[in-house]
Amino acid sequence: MSQGSPGDWAPLDPTPGPPAPPNPFVHELHLSRLQRVKFCLLGALLAPIRVLLAFIVLFLLWPFAWLQVAGLTEEQLQEPITGWRKTVCHNGVLGLSRLLFFLLGFLRIRVRGQRASRLQAPVLVAAPHSTFFDPIVLLPCDLPKVVSRAENLSVPVIGALLRFNQAILVSRHDPASRRRVVEEVRRRATSRGKWPQVLFFPEGTCSNKKALLKFKPGAFIAGVPVQPVLIRYPNSLDTTSWAWRGPGVLKVLWLTASQPCSVVDVEFLPVYHPSTEESRDPTLYANNVQRVMAQALGIPATECEFVGSLPVIVVGRLKVALEPQLWELGKVLRKAGLSPGCVDAGAEPGRSRMISQEEFARQLQLSDPQTVAGAFSYFQQDAEGMVDFRDVALALAALDGGRSLKELTRLAFELFAEEHTEGPGRLLYKDGFSTILHLLLGSPHPAATTLHAELCQAGPSQGLSLCQFQNFSLHDPLYGKLFSTYLRPPHTSQIPNASSQGSPTSLANGTGQAPKQKGD
Repeated sequence: MSQGSPGDWAPLDPTPGPPAPPNPFVHELHLSRLQRVKFCLLGALLAPIRVLLAFIVLFLLWPFAWLQVAGLTEEQLQEPITGWRKTVCHNGVLGLSRLLFFLLGFLRIRVRGQRASRLQAPVLVAAPHSTFFDPIVLLPCDLPKVVSRAENLSVPVIGALLRFNQAILVSRHDPASRRRVVEEVRRRATSRGKWPQVLFFPEGTCSNKKALLKFKPGAFIAGVPVQPVLIRYPNSLDTTSWAWRGPGVLKVLWLTASQPCSVVDVEFLPVYHPSTEESRDPTLYANNVQRVMAQALGIPATECEFVGSLPVIVVGRLKVALEPQLWELGKVLRKAGLSPGCVDAGAEPGRSRMISQEEFARQLQLSDPQTVAGAFSYFQQDAEGMVDFRDVALALAALDGGRSLKELTRLAFELFAEEHTEGPGRLLYKDGFSTILHLLLGSPHPAATTLHAELCQAGPSQGLSLCQFQNFSLHDPLYGKLFSTYLRPPHTSQIPNASSQGSPTSLANGTGQAPKQKGD
């Protein structure tokens, strides 16, 4: 791959700001030689027995879960279960659940603070959410109701436990389902103690416990008081974290089961009563509770979150990928020995040309099927599995490194700008603008569309001229730094983490510098 000139890698002037928080989506487990020997021995002796017994207890939970809802209609399940079903099944599931975690090595659950009653706080919010072991917090909370994906109903035993719990189910692919969940949460939270408390993990996904992710507003929509619940794993070695990038499910389970003893701290903070403004604005409410919990934990509160399957962070008015996918595409192509500057893209400005995966492989002269599939998946596909060749041309130009940022942004404009219907010249409308930002910065389309509308408010049209687009991408104090960082990636096989200089996290905190040139 051709290298950019040294001038392209000149550091940006850093602006004052707080230090960048660590990347909450990455967990690295470093073991000494003695620890490796210890885990090999205990993993061979202790872990198999623990995991086997835990699975036996998990399946013993099924009869109690099934008995509580057996014979009840959907209409009856819309009200909280009472009577003998509640007494027998609830106590049975609670006792077996404690035994399950005990067998996995969680010998102690230390509880601090006072759990509020359902009248005092109808909603519990737990954080940080760092592992699939976090449901252990259900035990000191007396098995509150939870919110879960509807797809989990089809999982053996887990589905039965969700029915037992009368969980609020949401389908991530159905907007109507989300509206029903909002209504159900509000109905239960405002039932004046009729329903048990509802437990949320407002981060919505797992992190490494080094920073709090942005809280989603679902737990705060009802505008009722909430009780924050902190989860800590104060063990000498962190084997429980299950982050986006790090040990997988089986490794986390095996290493944790190999520990002689794992300890969990659950701390109930004072009930948070929302102000009138917070009750009307769930996002404000969520942000304020996040800051309170982060302060109690002694870690940063960040704007990081997951959008689809990609971790993003807020920079100004824009959401951008925490780790640029464009850099990952460059790694795939370099591994295949491809120099993007040698590819004749031949994309026609302002006009889409859809290509299949086979034509994509021919154009880029790629023969390995795995490499082709990996590179092709970077681009957004239509219903027929085709991609716009303009997307490919822009990505290759960005990875080439031979163009200046001014030339690259001009090319992006020329590829996606359209003829102005009410006058001469061409303008970049919202679809083209969001496509460029998605390709180059990993920005979700809705966030880019919102920013485009704000940029267009200064002019009479609904599109951006070349001058306006380059003022935004090259000269804006914040977004210019973002483009400089993302479009001049380091030529290495490793992607820097979000706490490094030149990362989007450091840019969001005003401490960023463009990455300097490195050798392949």
